[in-house]
Amino acid sequence: MKPVKVGLLGLGTVGGGTVNVLQRNAEEIARRAGRGIIISHAAARDINKPRICRTDGIELTENPNGVVTDPDVSIVVELIGGDTLARELVLKAIANGKHVVTANKALIAKHGNEIFSAAQKKGVMVAFEAAVAGGIPIIKAIREGLAGNKIEWLAGIINGTGNFILTEMRDKQRDFDSVLSEAQRLGYAEADPTFDVEGIDAAHKLTILASIAFGIPLQFEKAYTEGISKITREDVDYATELGYSIKHLGVTRRTEKGIELRVHPTLIPKRRLIANVDGVMNAVLVKGDAVGSTLYYGAGAGAEATASAVVADIVDVARVLTTDPGNRVPHLAFQPESLSNVPILPIDEIETSYYLRITASDETGVLANITSILADNDISIDSMLQKEHGKDNTATIIIVTHTTIEKYMNNALEKIHALDVVDGDVVRIRLEHLDAD
Repeated sequence: MKPVKVGLLGLGTVGGGTVNVLQRNAEEIARRAGRGIIISHAAARDINKPRICRTDGIELTENPNGVVTDPDVSIVVELIGGDTLARELVLKAIANGKHVVTANKALIAKHGNEIFSAAQKKGVMVAFEAAVAGGIPIIKAIREGLAGNKIEWLAGIINGTGNFILTEMRDKQRDFDSVLSEAQRLGYAEADPTFDVEGIDAAHKLTILASIAFGIPLQFEKAYTEGISKITREDVDYATELGYSIKHLGVTRRTEKGIELRVHPTLIPKRRLIANVDGVMNAVLVKGDAVGSTLYYGAGAGAEATASAVVADIVDVARVLTTDPGNRVPHLAFQPESLSNVPILPIDEIETSYYLRITASDETGVLANITSILADNDISIDSMLQKEHGKDNTATIIIVTHTTIEKYMNNALEKIHALDVVDGDVVRIRLEHLDAD
């Protein structure tokens, strides 16, 4: 059988890693796919630039349109990033009857509904394992391995940059700005780190995970996103004292009212395995009704870690090139006509616990006033610490609450802020126990 010819769009870090993995493991991959797989074409901005891979035998071009329209190419692998040119090229590849593999989370999160619809009409596949959590096969695990389960919730550390920053802040008692500078120097963070530290990158990935977990259309615009740039070393230390780790977590949960879809700093009990995922590593915890809780851990980025997922998708496509399109695994796990219109909940309606840090005058009755306001809003207290400051006659009050609805907490914080004895803003960080029950 003739080998499958693949066209790469992008020969950067992941593109080069993909070439290396395919070339190095060619024999093993052919045994798994049932036929050889070769990179025959590749497009790059500068074809004369030094590469991390060998390009002999690959037809190089600076015109990506030539790759997506070439009749010899069966699979187009999009690795250029962004969601403008990438969207145009992917749709053109589909229109030309090409199967597509992509590592582009923004493209799938924002335009996946359109892309999957076009692919279904043309009878081609769009595979996107590498778009979430790098080398961790989380898409396949949820879509296929857990197909017998009703997924109840999932929570993930799905951005390595943010996890590195929070780990360094905890372990080395450093502040956010200092660690961010180091992350940029080490290449973990971009010169403009907004997508990573403000949660946009994680929200793209969480949007994809929620869709395949719950069988809903991709709805990135409805994801609540909050970054870690306001997390202080003080809060990291208090969380540790209380028995928690702060992680930048993506959480999506099925409730009777709708689907929670949110990315934000989160306290997690230190005894949970996911709370001990450190540095640039990723992890996703999935709770199914039959299997219980399962944890998926590994490298969330890197040339060959991400290439591992890209090549796995290429192998999957090669295996089903001649398969009846109606019998393939659906893009979003559920048959397209069976996707649900369950609403995404606004952040005011989510239910979670909270960590509160309040600086207030060290006077009689202050704590009673604060706890009374919480009680009036149906918020009960799980634990509390008080740290006195001798110099300015203020005290820091740390409160951990039981589960409540966010709008109740918003009402309570508005009243607490209005107290004359409260100094500055109340720090509020959500808390998830992530119990198996």
